[in-house]
Amino acid sequence: MIRCVAVDDEPLALNIIREYISKIPELELVQVFDDPISAAGFLRNAKIDLLFLDINMPDIGGLELVRSLDKRPMLIFTTAHKKFAFDGFELEAIDYLLKPTEFKRFSRAIHKAIEWKQNPGATFNDEGQNLFVHSEYRLLKIPFRDIEYIESLEDYIKIHLTNGKPVLTLMSLKKVLEKLPSTKFRRIHRSYIVATDKVESILNRKVQLPSTELPVSDSYVNFISDWQKN
Repeated sequence: MIRCVAVDDEPLALNIIREYISKIPELELVQVFDDPISAAGFLRNAKIDLLFLDINMPDIGGLELVRSLDKRPMLIFTTAHKKFAFDGFELEAIDYLLKPTEFKRFSRAIHKAIEWKQNPGATFNDEGQNLFVHSEYRLLKIPFRDIEYIESLEDYIKIHLTNGKPVLTLMSLKKVLEKLPSTKFRRIHRSYIVATDKVESILNRKVQLPSTELPVSDSYVNFISDWQKN
């Protein structure tokens, strides 16, 4: 059972969330709030699994409320303002629902939350099999085995896959490296992480992958000797 709280200053929006939650057996609605300040006080002391939260509210916005919490539950942002999506994803929200939300779309978000709860910390566990990232307003599950290399594009990274188009997500190379198993991925350059099992050869400090060739910089030259040992 996933224990939920909903926070929204619009009564109609809260009623819709109540109705949708009542249709999903895995969800238990613990409390609703139309006042973000009262919600913040409740959330600091309650054990909650999932928070439905409007971003644009008076006094305290949804983003500020989340940042004030020492321990954050899973987050699903609900708002009429699409421009806030990447702010929400920066806080590692499960999903982002645009109002008015249809039940089918709501159900998809809940499916992600259920999967996330069943696999807590999967992105940080070396024994995990998948990387979870946000891209194009969706939470994506990318199997480690499908990643060939990851490229830094300033505030974004591009995840190049062995099959399929690359995935672009708002994250630093340092942050994504923390989510990857160290036995399977290594940084070789300030701009690149490679899947070690995809490296076919190394010549003149150039790593040959199935789709491209990447340089090894001075700071990461020990990768070459480590790769030879495996």
